[in-house]
Amino acid sequence: MECKIKNEYGTIYIAEDVMLKVVGYAALECYGIVAMSGQRATDGIVEWLGRENLTKGVQIRNVGDMLDVDLYIIVEYGISISEVCKTIVETVRYKLESTTGVKVRKISISVEGIRI
Repeated sequence: MECKIKNEYGTIYIAEDVMLKVVGYAALECYGIVAMSGQRATDGIVEWLGRENLTKGVQIRNVGDMLDVDLYIIVEYGISISEVCKTIVETVRYKLESTTGVKVRKISISVEGIRI
């Protein structure tokens, strides 16, 4: 899936991998997030992913001309999960919209674990 943006200069195509990386890096900038998490649906095992695989903890879907974003994260113990998620939503929305020009409709976050 790629994102298509039309403007007065023409049409811009942005690859899905680019958008996944923008979201992943924006999320990892937020205080309290330790890592992205990838789930293997076949056996339900949660994998902890480093910076090289952060796109596996992100899913995006086109909904009309907007995007829905799903994040799977691991947070630091002792930090307010609700505040971390609020910060992630604000940061990811800002970075994705300002970098790509695509509007974000919804951001869903699944906290898959806590690191002590």
